[in-house]
Amino acid sequence: MEPLILITGASQGIGAALALEFVRRLQRPRLALVARSATHLQAVRASLPASCESACFVADVADPEQVAAMAAAVQQRFGTPDVLVNNAGFWRGGSAETMPVAEFSAVVQTNLVGLYAVTHAFLPAMIARGSGDIFNMSSTAGLIGLPGNAAYAAAKHGVTGLSKVLRAELLDKGIRVCCVHPGPTLSPSWDGTGVPAERLMPTEDVARAFVDIYQLSRNTVVEEIVLRPQRGDI
Repeated sequence: MEPLILITGASQGIGAALALEFVRRLQRPRLALVARSATHLQAVRASLPASCESACFVADVADPEQVAAMAAAVQQRFGTPDVLVNNAGFWRGGSAETMPVAEFSAVVQTNLVGLYAVTHAFLPAMIARGSGDIFNMSSTAGLIGLPGNAAYAAAKHGVTGLSKVLRAELLDKGIRVCCVHPGPTLSPSWDGTGVPAERLMPTEDVARAFVDIYQLSRNTVVEEIVLRPQRGDI
């Protein structure tokens, strides 16, 4: 059966590029597209070839009840994902001195706790099957500390650490875990910032890295990959 690719945050940016790249590179994969916006999800789905079996699942990964309902719907419609791409997240700047606790919590809830909730929802079935791939979207902010990124860096460092734990727990379960650390990438997050597009990585390049890694021999795992614009971070 064709592999089932589940992508969170699939309505725009890297998530949308990932959907297109998996379809372009694989033989008729099935796609489960997850995001908060039904309208944007449907637009991404409409861009896919008609021959691609796909479905949209509206859910906010920050809400555990919505994650549970989404996971049940995916299992009923498709079964267990072969590839789980934890891409959902958002950036909000702020220093440790000035960022309110509520804002800090919201960033961590979506970027880290939401990622854990989605993984937790599908992991037992993936372990029972004995195969699968998990891609966790961290960031170069998950490797270094940048002023004004208190919540985002904390969340992404958490993603990096969680990915290491998952790798250690799943290495004898047939499940590969890859933590991806992209630097500045052309996406709606940069709208209105005045940063020129040529200073940012194309989403298509980041998406190609995911599929390249997935297509390696099952005996090989890329545990971490760092992607940055040629001229470095901004």
